[in-house]
Amino acid sequence: MHRESELAAALGPLPCLVSLDAFGGPGDAAPLRNMARAFAAEAQTATTRAHGTLRRFRWLAAITGCDVVVGKLFEPHLDALSILEELCGAACDIVDRLALPAEPLWAVWAAEGPGRLDAAQAADGAWRLQGCKSWCSGAARVDAALVGARDAGGELRLFAVSLESTGIEMTREGWSAVGMAQTDSVDVLFHDVPAESVGGVGSYVDRIGFWHGAAGIAACWHGAAVAIAQPLRERAARGRAQGDPFVLAALGAVDASLASSALALREAADAIDLHRGGGGPAFGQREALRLRAVVETAAQGVIDHTGRALGAGPLCRDAAHARRVADLTVFLRQSHAERDLAALGARVAHEGDTPWML
Repeated sequence: MHRESELAAALGPLPCLVSLDAFGGPGDAAPLRNMARAFAAEAQTATTRAHGTLRRFRWLAAITGCDVVVGKLFEPHLDALSILEELCGAACDIVDRLALPAEPLWAVWAAEGPGRLDAAQAADGAWRLQGCKSWCSGAARVDAALVGARDAGGELRLFAVSLESTGIEMTREGWSAVGMAQTDSVDVLFHDVPAESVGGVGSYVDRIGFWHGAAGIAACWHGAAVAIAQPLRERAARGRAQGDPFVLAALGAVDASLASSALALREAADAIDLHRGGGGPAFGQREALRLRAVVETAAQGVIDHTGRALGAGPLCRDAAHARRVADLTVFLRQSHAERDLAALGARVAHEGDTPWML
């Protein structure tokens, strides 16, 4: 689509790798596989290695700007690869142990929801999973998942599972959303499913990359917000609307918000690369929550200003725009809103050293 190509070009030197409504059906994974292969191939270049996080953010933003659902499912695939590298090392053989296809697509289902998933270890050391996991995004499209479960002592552990394993039951329960409907974030039942342990107790949240991954979600939000702002920008550029102070004021507010959001993401990308390389300060909870708050505020402002300036027309007559707004509205609730702000405030109150001064 013409608009999708413009959006991708605006977000960085990337082709538009996916068009709106890219999935051919409930189990279609071809768009995700194509992007995963393209991303892996580009990751071998010297430029990408030098600025890996910024490139990753640009991919996530460009893809989510084209189709919010595809971006929502692609982000955890990249996160899973980072988790496996960090907790298992370069010689990780989990793909072989689970008999997965080459270059498998991954999901990350670590959040704990209404269901409970338990992990039991047999005498021979093998692990089995039993119970229900809620909010399993992309369950019908991926090959494997990193899943959070509680062991016999109630401790949270991370496990890798093949979704072709006997004992996995995909339900149609737990997902009635209108926005993000195509993520099919359903409940998945585990009936004595074999699993491979990834790291130890608490290692998933204790690793340095945990908050790096949390920052990637903000890049997705930003890309979707840029896409949602395009009808406002187009209206303001047309001759008749150039004298409309309300449209122009809304565009000015959106420009300030998105410029601030983009700057925060670029600075975060540099900080993450320095942290990973051991050459800079930690990029942890405080930094990730601050970034997500900046981007979430900007994205919500884009939705509000665009809607108020343009009225109901685009939401009723432009299916792509309406779907993006609905999808991003749900996606933003992956933030914990005031709870995240309270956690950020607590860190600021007790740690000091805030970047408020010039």
